[in-house]
Amino acid sequence: MDLTKLTRQSHRHDRPGVPLLGRFRLAGARAHEVCGPARRRLALWLAAQTTGPVLWIRPAWHPDRLHMAGVRAEIDPGRLIFVEPDRPEDILWSMEEALRAGVVPLVVADLPDPPGLTPVRRLHLAAEAGLEARGGTALGLIVTPGDGGAAGVESRWRLDPAHGAEATGWRLARLRGRDAPPGEWSVTRGADGRARIVVPEVREPA
Repeated sequence: MDLTKLTRQSHRHDRPGVPLLGRFRLAGARAHEVCGPARRRLALWLAAQTTGPVLWIRPAWHPDRLHMAGVRAEIDPGRLIFVEPDRPEDILWSMEEALRAGVVPLVVADLPDPPGLTPVRRLHLAAEAGLEARGGTALGLIVTPGDGGAAGVESRWRLDPAHGAEATGWRLARLRGRDAPPGEWSVTRGADGRARIVVPEVREPA
C-alpha cells in the first residue's frame, strides 16, 4: 500500500458525510479529530446524527470512561459497541480494520495522544475502502486531549464548556479544515434538549 498518496476519491466533494449541529458536515470516508475538555460530548453529538451501531475504541488501561448517564442525554447507550485493546498499537489497527470493513457509519478512537501522519493516512485509505465496499459514510473520528494535533486529519474541532448561571453552553472551535477556515461558535441546548448553534440576534435598522 502506497501511503504517500491518497486516492482520487479522497478529493471528491460528493462523498456522503455526517451533519454536526445542523450547520456543519464532516466528510465521509475520511478521518477527523475532536479535542478539548468536552471532546467526548462532541463525539456523541456526531454519533447521534448517524443510524445503527457506533464502534467506540479506547485503551483498556486508561481510567477515563464514558459516563452512561451523560451518554444517555445525547444518544441511546445501546448503540455503542466498546472495544478495549490492551496494547497501544492495537487501537488504531482496530480502527483501521473497522473502517475498511465499512459495516458501521462511525468509528471512534479515544486516544491518550494524537497519532502521527502515517497512521492517519492509513485511516483515510481504510475509510475509502469501506465506502467503496459498503457505501454509507465510513467516517473515522479521532478523540484526543488538549488541542489535539493529529497530523493529516480532514478537520479538527475543539469543544469547551461555557456554562452560565441560567443555561448550559459550550464553545465550539474549528481549528483545522481542509476546505473551511478556522472559526468559533457558541452552542446551547434548545427546548427539545438538543445542542444547537447560537445564532446572533439580527437587529433591524431604526
